[in-house]
Amino acid sequence: MNVHVIDLTAISAVVFDTDGVVTDTARGHAAAWKHVFDVFLRGRSAPFDIRDDYLRHVDGRPRLDGIRTFLAARGITVPEGSPDDEPGAPTVHGLGLAKDRSFMAQVDKYGVAAFPATVALLHELRRRGARTAAVSASMHGRRLVGSAGVAHLFDELVDGNDAALLNLPGTPDPALFLEAARRLDLPAPKVAVVASALPTLEAGRKGGFGVVVAVGGRGPGDGPDGEPSDEPGDGPGDGPGDGPGDGPGEVVVSDLGELEVRGRVLPLRA
Repeated sequence: MNVHVIDLTAISAVVFDTDGVVTDTARGHAAAWKHVFDVFLRGRSAPFDIRDDYLRHVDGRPRLDGIRTFLAARGITVPEGSPDDEPGAPTVHGLGLAKDRSFMAQVDKYGVAAFPATVALLHELRRRGARTAAVSASMHGRRLVGSAGVAHLFDELVDGNDAALLNLPGTPDPALFLEAARRLDLPAPKVAVVASALPTLEAGRKGGFGVVVAVGGRGPGDGPDGEPSDEPGDGPGDGPGDGPGDGPGEVVVSDLGELEVRGRVLPLRA
């Protein structure tokens, strides 16, 4: 197993993307998108591909942006509509409301689990004095982290409600992650970002963060706890070698158990 290091003599905090990194919710999101899009696409286009379309067009994006991006890829245009639209109406908002209803029904029925390797990493980081934050494009980010029983492991949480309140753009713009760093009272170079979705990884690269950790093997076509399925993946970390990424300060891991934490964040002197 490859081992990569987070050096806490250089990094003082770690910001985690939520879906697919902290919470095992990527499958639920993908299934909800497929249900909604397949109904809408009937007679219009081919069905939604639960792996390729999900990873390329909606994973890691705010819900409405994901709809716009996917439909544009299919050459389909629909009205924007409004938040008062009926769920499932052929508008951006209507499809978004239907997806939200489908996904939250799954959460209510099955609950939310946190990845054990992520929980172990969070405990080790905090034991060594590092601060931690979670970022989610979802309006339900706080609820999902709370349902997974890991809210106490984060000093800060930035989700879709904060983005709406502060008028922050969604990924691949780094604004959500930079807001988390701001709340941690740290400059971006002192912060590491851990993400799996392509737009959130791009946000980490654009934001000038000290380290970007790309977690692979957690797409909707993969097995539990980051173990890849028999189907070849095309998400981050699924390429040959799973070695360091292309960007400066970037590593690619198939599971967060491959990360070793070294050093300690020393408390600031008064």
